[in-house]
Amino acid sequence: MDKVFVDTDVILDFMMDRDPYTDMTTILFSMADNRKIKLYTSGLVFSNCYYILRKIATHGKVVEKLKSLASFVDFVPVNKQVVLEALHSNFKDFEDALQNAAAVTGGISILVTRNIKDYKTSGLSVMTPGEYLASLM
Repeated sequence: MDKVFVDTDVILDFMMDRDPYTDMTTILFSMADNRKIKLYTSGLVFSNCYYILRKIATHGKVVEKLKSLASFVDFVPVNKQVVLEALHSNFKDFEDALQNAAAVTGGISILVTRNIKDYKTSGLSVMTPGEYLASLM
């Protein structure tokens, strides 16, 4: 079973039903819910999602959505080792560096994002949701 790290934009596409990304993210998260793949993210991603979703919905609604998502997405830690790896990386964006380092430290080799260009220096297999789903065919 694939272990796949999903970053903030992919989760927000799914939770906010953002076209034209809805179909691919719905399939991706349905596969995780049906235990065909294992999705991972970090607490930092959840925090970022809360912050953005809170601008358009109440605290209670956002928390309920995140609880539902957490029922089939696991978390990798962002600890001192991850932070230091991110600080010493060649990433231009620190948040992306943290996500990459968290995935690597968590033993995850696939990272799904819409912003592939932000992960140029990653040693992971970095794909969009559509590319990842196509790789399964």
